[in-house]
Amino acid sequence: MNTTANRPQIDVRRAGERLTTKIDWLDSKHSFSFGGHFDPANTHHGLLLVNNDDIVKPGSGFETHPHRDMEIVTWVMQGSLVHQDSTGHSGVIYPGLAQRMSAGAGILHSEKNDSWRLDGADAHTDPVHFVQMWVLPDERGITPGYEQREIDDELLSGGLVPVASGMDRYAGASAIRIRNRHAALLVARLRPGQSVELPDAPFLHLFVPRGKVALEGSGPLESGDAVRFTATGGQKVTAVEPAEILVWEMHATLAR
Repeated sequence: MNTTANRPQIDVRRAGERLTTKIDWLDSKHSFSFGGHFDPANTHHGLLLVNNDDIVKPGSGFETHPHRDMEIVTWVMQGSLVHQDSTGHSGVIYPGLAQRMSAGAGILHSEKNDSWRLDGADAHTDPVHFVQMWVLPDERGITPGYEQREIDDELLSGGLVPVASGMDRYAGASAIRIRNRHAALLVARLRPGQSVELPDAPFLHLFVPRGKVALEGSGPLESGDAVRFTATGGQKVTAVEPAEILVWEMHATLAR
């Protein structure tokens, strides 16, 4: 990992520019190279390698598949997602509940739309919309792990709330822990007219999974838009309509 300073830069990426995987049960939009989509100029920003914006139809999902040496954070926007993995963890992820899976030395897992209702309620026909984000861990070959935590109450404040972090500065927050001391995911749910100020960091990634906001100095951002900040921060983000933003604060980048 590299902590070398860079020149200030703000790079706005529009929703329509994203790589797309669309099949019968999945509509997935990728902010970075992913799967069969590879662009050598678009592999990561800071420590963030994957920012997938996924919609999965009911009764469908990702069958059991492997991961290794990756911190995987899942944030559900709408609906519910069933997680099961080879370490024995299983559960339902829903809006306001943060989930982290440390793939470490190797793990198998599946993710499916909770149309079967594991809680015993009637089946439903709603899609599940979630954002899945990957960062590399500080150390390879760790014991695989899983953590989830309810963050919904903290989000009522309207401010930027630490949701997943390995940074010491957020050690007292209710965020789930990730195995990277240089990275943290912050989330805000904003009412129209409400603003938050972005942290100042060597690398930031702002993603708008729903709603519309205005970024100070850059103008409006719609659902699916993202901004990559280098060596800058402190800008205000103001909701034009009810919105949610995901902000990765990163104090290192991947070595080139």
